[in-house]
Amino acid sequence: MTTRVAIIWNPTKTDKHQLEAALADAVGEAPPPETRWWETTQDDPGQGAAENALADGADLLVVAGGDGTVRAVAEHLAEVSADAELGIIPLGTGNLLARNLDVPINDVSAAFARALEPDTRPVDVGWVEVELAAGRQRHAFLVMVGFGIDAQMIVETDEDLKDTAGWLAYVESLGRALSESDVVAFRVAKDDQPEHDEEGHTLLIANCGTLQGGVTLLPDADPTDGELDYLLLRATNLGGWLDTLKTMVWDNGLKRLVLSEGEVASSESAEQGRAVTLAATLAQPRAFEIDGEEIGETTAFSVTIQRAAIRVR
Repeated sequence: MTTRVAIIWNPTKTDKHQLEAALADAVGEAPPPETRWWETTQDDPGQGAAENALADGADLLVVAGGDGTVRAVAEHLAEVSADAELGIIPLGTGNLLARNLDVPINDVSAAFARALEPDTRPVDVGWVEVELAAGRQRHAFLVMVGFGIDAQMIVETDEDLKDTAGWLAYVESLGRALSESDVVAFRVAKDDQPEHDEEGHTLLIANCGTLQGGVTLLPDADPTDGELDYLLLRATNLGGWLDTLKTMVWDNGLKRLVLSEGEVASSESAEQGRAVTLAATLAQPRAFEIDGEEIGETTAFSVTIQRAAIRVR
């Protein structure tokens, strides 16, 4: 039973009065839970607030913000193996984890009601170690990491348009991202298999499979199965892209839905697979993204999964 709630909120996404009104609406006539409020800052996107909330005795951390705020709080919960549970009030552009867990979007009161329900699910947390210009960094991720079209779309997206159009701003940047995503050679190793040569313009490693707009990129990705799913794209011409679309939309989409076929399909232009660990070394630097945030260019990274690292309502 929840005894103390910590609401960690991003003031760039909303204001406290709106959140208080939505919380009161969600609680209704029931006695309100004991609640403390923790505000994120530019210097502390959420890890410090989560640490303080846990030290204060919170057993439910409700995060009101975008994907970056949710990831920061979840990162601390996973790193210290906290018993406290996580609730999500999605207020960002992508709201990727919320979409994958069917948390209400664009309805703050409903999201609060969901967060105050006792039902939880264990959710895996991915960890990436990535070489950047500033040095090697380690970050948690909840949805996906990688390089290629997805990361380049984030680089090319107009921030002002994102503020007004939401996730549709990413669609506007797709053409520029395609032209900037050249094929790169790299070495890759997964699990206990030997390292081998690969090439492609996009490599995504995912804990969840659904992106903005409800697009399911990796239909088998499940944030509760203790594994990561990956997608490697190699298409460089019209024929390759048609093959990619066939693989993703028909073979791994409608065909599996209609015929109830279980195995995921790959092709020359689109390869899908699963791993617990994966490491890659690139011949040339590429923009790298974590849960929809571009963090710089990299030539090497490794990922692993922490099974059932957090419990989410």
